[in-house]
Amino acid sequence: MRNYETLFIIKADLEEEQTTAVIEKFKGIIEANGGEITKLDKWGKRRLAYEINHMRDGYYVCVKFKAGSETSQELDRVFKITDEVIRHVIIREDE
Repeated sequence: MRNYETLFIIKADLEEEQTTAVIEKFKGIIEANGGEITKLDKWGKRRLAYEINHMRDGYYVCVKFKAGSETSQELDRVFKITDEVIRHVIIREDE
């Protein structure tokens, strides 16, 4: 298993329950595919560096996890089709 870090931005205009549900969804994907979350850091609502789809704010979440490459590919696929996620990035950390 390799170490990964993902940072994703959720729409800021969602209710707190909806935001929590999105975070839980991605935690579930990691764990269901045999991954292990080592750190979950909710940065909260922040100003975006530039406007994205007429939005100026977003809710930032950073997750560090250990998993295989299939897990990161599945995570990337689901990020792309989830409407609540504005942007995401997955980084494989060096050993």
